[in-house]
Amino acid sequence: MSTSNLSTRVISKPSIHESVSLSFRSQLNPFPVLDPTPFSRTNVYQPSTLPSIQNGIRELRERIETVKNTKKVTEAMKLVAAAKVRRAQEAVINGRPFAETLVEVLYSINEQCQLEDVEIPLTAIRPVKKVALVTITGDRGLCGGFNNAVLKKVETRIEELKNLGLDYTVISVGKKGNAYFRRRPSVNVDTTIEREYFPTSKEAQVIADNVFSLFVSEEIDKVELVYTKFVSLIKSDPVIHTLLPLSAKGEVRDVSGKSVDASEDEFFRLTTREGKLTLERDRVTGLKRTEFSPNYQFEQHPAQILDALMPLYLNSQILRALQESYASELAARMNAMSNATDNAVELKKNLSIAYNRERQAKITGEILEIIAGAEALM
Repeated sequence: MSTSNLSTRVISKPSIHESVSLSFRSQLNPFPVLDPTPFSRTNVYQPSTLPSIQNGIRELRERIETVKNTKKVTEAMKLVAAAKVRRAQEAVINGRPFAETLVEVLYSINEQCQLEDVEIPLTAIRPVKKVALVTITGDRGLCGGFNNAVLKKVETRIEELKNLGLDYTVISVGKKGNAYFRRRPSVNVDTTIEREYFPTSKEAQVIADNVFSLFVSEEIDKVELVYTKFVSLIKSDPVIHTLLPLSAKGEVRDVSGKSVDASEDEFFRLTTREGKLTLERDRVTGLKRTEFSPNYQFEQHPAQILDALMPLYLNSQILRALQESYASELAARMNAMSNATDNAVELKKNLSIAYNRERQAKITGEILEIIAGAEALM
């Protein structure tokens, strides 16, 4: 075989991948090439990768393993939150009738006391100069925008009070809220309280005692609860309602006068279907409100009755807010972990596609190198 024939045969063969052709052109064809255009007459397979995933095979394999491990963690956290939210939801549903009825009874007694010109310190409505904001947040993260929504509500309320020329103080309940306000020394914080694992009346009593002492000593003129109201497993609303003095209409009202009491609730039952966690929804109709007559016959003085019931009122309302916030936190964490699990599945799928493409491109390149080398030696 002559030298000119070898050169002609090598040049006329189909083109290979650009990186492969660069390495073989200098070794297999040492003779001068006058026209390299024959290399462009053949279509060469170009391995494509995902635009956002451009890593090597080893890096892609490591990322796939990392995403698989993350998916296991998020799925486990989702199941744990789903198991806990059932108990928290039952506590919210069972506690609402007592809290609502107690408010109505206290309003009726308070109305009778006003007819008899009896002054009760905890029901006295005086000109508001300073407002206490009892802020209830969670102790943990990984629950979406749950804590952020409550803290934004507090910041908005603080700005409203400043615009009205009123002073304020914050009573923070929960680790996330405590850490948030510690990083902001400009916010006037009176007390920070750590939450327990599950809301209890003992925890609510600690907050109630603090609020009671501030209101009776007239250091503050109004107390507002800022918490997240549990609506359903996919919805929760941050609300503000007045704790002291007692609401004029006997219902829990926000600062705009709108009721935050739910007329009916979605009751969720956790079940399994085809090996996966599912939810069955039942509707639980709220209790019908009864009208209380203000004309009562008191065996003791109304002031003594109210003095005995007001601590119970404070404890029940704060406990209810803690239970609502806890149930909302668990529901938000369950939804956040569910979304994270779905995102991990999608990311793993995209990484697997990119990994297979990279692996196939590498195999194709190696085959082309072997073919080119074998034909060059013929």
